[in-house]
Amino acid sequence: MPSSPTPSHPSHHPSPLPSPLTAPAPAPLTRPAVVTALRAAGCVFAEDEAELLLAAARTAGELAAMVERRTLGLPLEHVVGWAEFCGRRIAVDPGVFVPRRRTEFLVGRAVGLGLRATGRTGRPPVVVDLCCGSGAVGAALAAALGPVELHAADIEPAAVRCARRNVLAAGGEVHEGDLFDALPAGLRGRIDILVANVPYVPTEEVGLLPPEARDHEPLVALDGGADGLDVLRRVTATAPRWLAPGGHLLVETSERQAPQAVETFTRNGLLPRVADSDELCATVVMGTRAGTAPQPPQAPRMGTASPSP
Repeated sequence: MPSSPTPSHPSHHPSPLPSPLTAPAPAPLTRPAVVTALRAAGCVFAEDEAELLLAAARTAGELAAMVERRTLGLPLEHVVGWAEFCGRRIAVDPGVFVPRRRTEFLVGRAVGLGLRATGRTGRPPVVVDLCCGSGAVGAALAAALGPVELHAADIEPAAVRCARRNVLAAGGEVHEGDLFDALPAGLRGRIDILVANVPYVPTEEVGLLPPEARDHEPLVALDGGADGLDVLRRVTATAPRWLAPGGHLLVETSERQAPQAVETFTRNGLLPRVADSDELCATVVMGTRAGTAPQPPQAPRMGTASPSP
């Protein structure tokens, strides 16, 4: 076998091989390509979602990653990092319950009651958002009511971290723990508006939820027990001790569960009412603690002498 050729100059080293060429960057996704990918994944509102993804992505690579996550089934809100709720942009982190548009009906009812509470007492209302998730309801109430004493609580650490981003910006506080155990003791008997967006899906129906919810939201935020009312019962049993006289508890439920919820409210001494929204497919049960809230001091009428001290 012939020997290898000897270099003519012993001190000469072979030139290094050229480095591999860098792979060309993928072409940026166009709007039609994003829409096509979303449609193929079953996204009903592909055009609207494409606009949101295109607006949220800072680079072509980020857009491609976001489209991939969405087509794999992640909720759009987890992909872009926020949800629109009551006209506000609410931060929503992965693994946190996504606020539903139907819950805006609960907020509307709570706003009306909160304004009346302010008129009765002459002070900012004390508002508590229990089972707060992202804190969307509490943040929306603070925005609508103006000055409030706002507290929110959830048992999920991820939800608490997310809620702090939304609630602290509204001037509120967020607490971690199981229902009322999470709240400061100083709130007992002082709450004017208690909103509790409790889980109310019956256990056997959780598997029927869209994959976005059942696969990517915490089970504790969805599963309401055998008939869907387990957490509602716990909240209703304890709420009267935390509500101020004339204070209100508001919970969202399904239309078919409302009669049982009303019975639970009544049994625990709350005066119940039910409100429905056909437009939002929402049902809210409201309960009022019996008793009269303290009245604000009345200013003396013009032309009338003030009472002597």
